[in-house]
Amino acid sequence: QVQMAESGGASVQAGESLRLSCTASGLTFDDHTMAWFRQAPGNGREGVSCISWSGAYTYYADSVEGRFTISRDNDKNTLWLQMDNLQPEDTAMYYCAANGVCGDSGHYTYFDYWGQGTQVTVTS
Repeated sequence: QVQMAESGGASVQAGESLRLSCTASGLTFDDHTMAWFRQAPGNGREGVSCISWSGAYTYYADSVEGRFTISRDNDKNTLWLQMDNLQPEDTAMYYCAANGVCGDSGHYTYFDYWGQGTQVTVTS
């Protein structure tokens, strides 16, 4: 069974940084596109960042580009999201996902496997 597990969420002040991690089991990690999504209360799920199977191609939502960096280590079956200069509007539950398609402007589709989420809260 495929399992995804996020960690690293916390409550921080605006301008601070966090690094989220996601580990995967039950699949061949380097065969799959990976992505980060987030969802705030009352909002729909938003694509944040996406990365190709090799890490050669990365995608970011307009709202986070220049502040967030996605990366992966296929040998360790681990996905990261480095989040710098966090803002209150970044407050959300963050999810990692696998086996989908990356597109522009946060349009990431057809992801089959999802983690349980990790909460990020940013105060002003």
